[in-house]
Amino acid sequence: MQSNTKDNDVSQYPKDSFVIVIGRQFGSGGRMIGRKISEALGVPYYDKSLLKEAASDLGFNPHIFHEADEKRPSFLRSLLHLNYGAAGAPHDTSSLSNEGLYTAQSRVVRKIAERGSCVIVGRTADHILKDHPKLVSLFLHAPIEDRARRVAGRGDAEAIEKAISMANHTDRKRESYYNYFTGRRWGFSDNYTMSIDSSKVSPESIITLIKDILNRPEGNK
Repeated sequence: MQSNTKDNDVSQYPKDSFVIVIGRQFGSGGRMIGRKISEALGVPYYDKSLLKEAASDLGFNPHIFHEADEKRPSFLRSLLHLNYGAAGAPHDTSSLSNEGLYTAQSRVVRKIAERGSCVIVGRTADHILKDHPKLVSLFLHAPIEDRARRVAGRGDAEAIEKAISMANHTDRKRESYYNYFTGRRWGFSDNYTMSIDSSKVSPESIITLIKDILNRPEGNK
């Protein structure tokens, strides 16, 4: 399934506003880097928990960011999509609740972008807002050992081996979710403004790159 973006009217975005969106491998520091970017640029930051709050403010049920938390559709639906593409997968094998929740999530993301400049982590925001005139999309990745150390260091896993397993499992879920709902390839560099190894590039350097892109007359092109 590819999300329906026909209601993504670029004229609704405030003039001169920009959006920074971050896709990430698990443990690559997406939320930490996203917060640093938002602080440096002086714009709001949104991850899953803050998107739930925003959904409530906008009149949506905040549970839409909990019930389908970047979860893939049914295995059969995913298999048919992989083999035949979105158009070839019959709808009676899909989880309509997941697809409906994704549509609602997409509307919240667009409404947030219509408020003004911001930083959004995850939720396929790079695809949902692909028509935004000043979109800068990042994909953060890093070697699995580096990510495992970060995951273990923040207390999400007791041992490096467990952290590696957790990272691989979460990445598989994110990849399946992203590929299914966008029709694109998760982590494929052509889908993003920048693909960055967060183990080699500091948050400060990433912020400098983003500022350079935003200060160019042609924006992110």
